Amino acid sequence: MPSSPRALLYQWYARRLSRALGAAPSLLPRHVAVVMDGNRRWARAAGYADPSVGHRFGAEHVDDLLAWCSAIGIEYVTVYVASADNLRKRDSDEVDHLMRMIEEVVTTRLAAPSHQWRLHVAGRLDLLPDSTRFALKEAVSATSSRAAGPLLTVAIGYDGRQEIVDAVRSYLDDGGAIDDLTAEAIGAHLYTRGQPEPDLVIRTSGEQRLSGFLLWQSTQSELYFCDAYWPGFRQVDFLRALRTYARRKA
Repeated sequence: MPSSPRALLYQWYARRLSRALGAAPSLLPRHVAVVMDGNRRWARAAGYADPSVGHRFGAEHVDDLLAWCSAIGIEYVTVYVASADNLRKRDSDEVDHLMRMIEEVVTTRLAAPSHQWRLHVAGRLDLLPDSTRFALKEAVSATSSRAAGPLLTVAIGYDGRQEIVDAVRSYLDDGGAIDDLTAEAIGAHLYTRGQPEPDLVIRTSGEQRLSGFLLWQSTQSELYFCDAYWPGFRQVDFLRALRTYARRKA
């Protein structure tokens, strides 16, 4: 079936944005972090009786994000899946459904031999169900051999303040002296140690706050807020975020 005029226009616009950004690779972020907000609101707006369906669409959409990043040369992506607070306070059925989506969609796809991305997990895994914790650890192991591949970090059971507390405790447990504690020492004990700090943090759904996401790492990050709910976040929305970032850095 031929593409509609609207679809053709979208494809043309996406290609135009991609070419413009590709012409100035030095102005592209190396590391993009995304607060994937609005799954349930997207499902309600789309007419689904069960808004938790939005979590499946949201989980599947991570693959789209990784494809967009690969196409333009972005090597590090961090996605905020669920905060520690979400896991404690959200309805248990909603949390169970989200965890199943992580197990059935995200980890399964990443572990497939055809996938190029490595997986890293940031957060308190002890807050997760056993099956989710096991699936994530298995996916990390399955992707670890892709030494030259890009890296996806999944922030789940995550709290930015707790990460800093845990980093200081880890430093002290390793024999560090409190009088020698520095910002560099804390950075070397974060959940994301060894990674570059995010250049660009995107939040979908129109909310304009970080909600505890990468508090230490994002002090110099550019912030971009988009009204689209996460499952409805399109490639052109992503490319516009990159264009805004490039203009700020030019």
